[in-house]
Amino acid sequence: MKRIRSVLGNTLLLFASGVAEAKPPMNVLFIISDDLTATALSCYGNKGIQTPHIDRLADQSTRYTRAYSQFPVCGPSRASFMSGYYPHATGAFGYESGRKQIGDRATWPQHFINHGYYVARVGKIFHMGVPRDIVRGSHGADDERSWVERFNSQGPEWKALGEGELLENNPDRTRPVMGGNTLELVKAEGDDLVHADGKTAKKASELLRIHKDQPFFLAVGFVRPHVPFVAPRAFYEPYDWKNIQLPKKVKGDWDDIPPEGINYKTSQNLHLDTEQEKKAVAAYYASVAFIDAQIGKVLKTLREEGLEENTIVIFTSDHGFHLGEHDFWMKLGLMEESVRVPLMIKVPGKKPAVCHSFVELIDLYPTTSELCGLDVPTRLQGKSLVKTFDDPAVEVRDMAFCVNYKSYLIRTDGWAFIEHGKDGTLGLQLFDMKKDPHQFTNLAHQSEYREIVARFKKQLAVKLAEIAQNDLGDVQTANRTLGDS
Repeated sequence: MKRIRSVLGNTLLLFASGVAEAKPPMNVLFIISDDLTATALSCYGNKGIQTPHIDRLADQSTRYTRAYSQFPVCGPSRASFMSGYYPHATGAFGYESGRKQIGDRATWPQHFINHGYYVARVGKIFHMGVPRDIVRGSHGADDERSWVERFNSQGPEWKALGEGELLENNPDRTRPVMGGNTLELVKAEGDDLVHADGKTAKKASELLRIHKDQPFFLAVGFVRPHVPFVAPRAFYEPYDWKNIQLPKKVKGDWDDIPPEGINYKTSQNLHLDTEQEKKAVAAYYASVAFIDAQIGKVLKTLREEGLEENTIVIFTSDHGFHLGEHDFWMKLGLMEESVRVPLMIKVPGKKPAVCHSFVELIDLYPTTSELCGLDVPTRLQGKSLVKTFDDPAVEVRDMAFCVNYKSYLIRTDGWAFIEHGKDGTLGLQLFDMKKDPHQFTNLAHQSEYREIVARFKKQLAVKLAEIAQNDLGDVQTANRTLGDS
């Protein structure tokens, strides 16, 4: 028997007794939300929210319970998993695509272009400023070389007609919604297609219909639940803020947290009262419900077009989001809610499962390449998850590694270790994740944990040295300003 691989990289013609049998190529549908924490999905245990379409996908997929972003800010996270490198390997820490750092090396979607795929983006995949680039309908920090076609979805964001409310720094409720990277909500008038995410779902469905007869890699990026929390009014109705249960608060919670570990947005510096905190969570849930509905439309099209049998479907987020835990809001920090993400991968022919191995977003590039029969570049720093689809008990990684601008996280089965500044000069945090999963007690400076801290410091140094062993040349640190993210 002779096997000939086509230029598509994944269509095999098997010649036996003069008869040719064609194996259809595998497609990739990559769906990503913005700022979605795993704790805000019903399939990850949140009983206060309904996400039926994401839940249905989870029930058909391998769902990962320990998936981690490599950087809890939109731009650096996306540059990382789209290039296949850790942020510290590329130095792409700003609101950029990472192209300047990786040069001619193929990004994840570009690798599929190089193997004959139709590759398109709809919405936010590389960094876009939200709400700024959404209102403009602009490309943001996109990488044009990564796509055959790319489509932006314009929307009114905080300018949408409806009932708006600014939550942060508005104690007397007199200030109007203002846009930007702010906690605010808009219960919008009109239907889904008023908004960018509604348009993204429609365009993605159109592309599935148009390109169903050729191998495709379609990346679909939704901007919610990123602030501002804008969604049609109907999605707010199930989430009355009066019924919201806020996270547990502990007196003196910040007493053992170093200054560098305090989030940049907190209930204190945003001057949020309990009502505003509850409204923020309710608005976040409404935004999640809105993107759940849009994802449902795209998956419905996939079914209707008969594409489920040869399309890998991935759903995840660029990082997590704090919803009042420790009085923290949004992202950036390295506590669990900010760095853990939902991740589910549906592979045709594979049974649904739950996998508890540590996995990282940079693992997506090598995983889909292997699944589709493409070569897997050895330069990539991610690891293939392919073995987990046959055996979800496989341990791909024994830890997750995440960074922000000055801090580093090593998350293992039993521990979360955070080092702030070089050699911990800005502080250390150590949490026993078995006894203290909500991270209320910092053990880093207790004498009985000195050896554990020393072990993690050594492990971190080894990891950073390992990451630095890449062929990118001199790394360049980009703009680190926080504005729209």
